[in-house]
Amino acid sequence: MPAQERDTSPLVSLIAGGIAGGVEATATGSIAKDGVRFVAFDAIKKSFADPETGVMSPLRNLLAGMCTGVVASTFAVTPTERIKTALIDDARTSKKFKSSFHAIRVIYQGHGLLGLYHGYAGTTLKQAGATAFRMGTYNILKDFEQSRGIAQSTLTNFANGAIAGTVTTYATQPFDTIKTRSQSAKGASTADAFRSILSDHGVRGFWRGTTMRLGRTVFSGGILFTVYEQVAALLRPTLQ
Repeated sequence: MPAQERDTSPLVSLIAGGIAGGVEATATGSIAKDGVRFVAFDAIKKSFADPETGVMSPLRNLLAGMCTGVVASTFAVTPTERIKTALIDDARTSKKFKSSFHAIRVIYQGHGLLGLYHGYAGTTLKQAGATAFRMGTYNILKDFEQSRGIAQSTLTNFANGAIAGTVTTYATQPFDTIKTRSQSAKGASTADAFRSILSDHGVRGFWRGTTMRLGRTVFSGGILFTVYEQVAALLRPTLQ
């Protein structure tokens, strides 16, 4: 990866990642937390780069992505996913939550702050794995293309993002399945969720819903990285 792209500032990453996440959310209906992910990844990968050459090997890219996933899960993803999943589950059963804020209040009153972190282990495993594969795969492909003199364009950005989305989906679906079970309205520990899925559906149960999720993640991965690269390219000359 060229030096000027490695030194993308946190402000450029935040704005470009936020815009890319917003466009992705508009197209796919997902919640945009990508500004945080891009800022964290760009900051973390600097500590993983080779001190002499500044090069990021495939393993270093994956490790940087993994650490980024832990940061994102802790500060953004787990609480919001807990509320979202609880609201969806509640709408199918007791309908005791009147709104997102009401759900937060009820969960906090019943379980304290830790109630918002039900499923933290499963969510963090999923985020660490998903971000490692998503950011790592994209940057591995991009580095490979640049080392071969392949010009970066909207088409290559979208293709790399789509491939990264495919790899991520198959690699992290078990974590997503466990997270969803543990963050239901009733709440369950990660271990309990794992055991119940295995008991109900066997090993294949951990990959239930893969096809449906794949259609979204492939498309959103292409959109996310394409928009990020285009916006970052526009912002670097003025904000670096």
